[in-house]
Amino acid sequence: MNAPLPSTAGEPRLTSLSHGGGCGCKIAPGVLSEILKGTAAMAVPPQLLVGIATADDAAVWKLNDEQALVATTDFFMPIVDDPYDFGRIAATNAISDVYAMGGKPILALALVGMPVNVLSTGTIGRILQGGQDVCTQAGIPIAGGHTIDSVEPIYGLVALGLVHPDRVKRNADARAGDRLVLGKPIGVGVLSATLKKELLDAAGYARMVATTTRLNTPGPELAALDGVHALTDVTGFGLAGHALELARGAGVTVALDWARVPLLDGVRELAAAGHVTGASGRNWAGYGGQVQLPAGFADVDRALLADPQTSGGLLVACAPGSVAAVLEVFRRHGFEAAAEIGEVVPAGAGGPGLLVR
Repeated sequence: MNAPLPSTAGEPRLTSLSHGGGCGCKIAPGVLSEILKGTAAMAVPPQLLVGIATADDAAVWKLNDEQALVATTDFFMPIVDDPYDFGRIAATNAISDVYAMGGKPILALALVGMPVNVLSTGTIGRILQGGQDVCTQAGIPIAGGHTIDSVEPIYGLVALGLVHPDRVKRNADARAGDRLVLGKPIGVGVLSATLKKELLDAAGYARMVATTTRLNTPGPELAALDGVHALTDVTGFGLAGHALELARGAGVTVALDWARVPLLDGVRELAAAGHVTGASGRNWAGYGGQVQLPAGFADVDRALLADPQTSGGLLVACAPGSVAAVLEVFRRHGFEAAAEIGEVVPAGAGGPGLLVR
């Protein structure tokens, strides 16, 4: 049994209208680095606590001694065919970056680009309804936004939040000796590739929607723990890519215990059958040279390591004595698959990197 198709008869599948879906739409990391290296350095005012320097999840601007504004945006083309689910996934993914900075969301703006001559107003309305319902779940309003007539369907949010300046959690503050905890299992890219080929069964689709619409609500509580040093969320560059960003920002090496990394049920078998995204290969081409793999590491595992995650889990670097508290926060919020997956070690002679064991 295949996953649900669009509810409006006669309209094309949403995923057929886009060249890439979800966070797999991201520009490949190697290409992005080439684009950005020519940008002029900007003066950084002291109020800007987090900017573009470490490829963090959101910008943070200090308002006063008690409040800082977290500002982020995220949008993409359909990763699923059901319009309501597409809206929910895109909104959850966008809000996640506020949580990843330790912030509490306060409001959102909608970003909407739709092929209005192809999709009905009813279908577009269902996309927006999905996003609105997630924002309601997060306790925030959609206070405005912008719409355009686009060749491909695009939906996402500008998400704003607040955090105490002392509780901002950057992706660049991990310390040697920290342990790593991942909040969600990986494999969303594999499920989305299978769906696009119309080979994903109903159970697989349900797992995909469940993980991509789970808000990363543990973020603020994790940020309040003294032993938590760094936070980020795992999205389009895959677990390897975002672990590398953490490593580069802190000048350390991240060591992943691959056998401990949680996977969504069935994704390893699907990846072994060839259901991987093109973004996985582009990710690896962009950063694979900075990843040290063990002898005999299987190609399917490498594909999963670089698998683009849409609305992925929080990756936490914390003191060893705080691992139990971090896992307890995750469990209390319903993240039963959260797991300790590795550690942070001093960088070797070759500089910061990723070591897979």
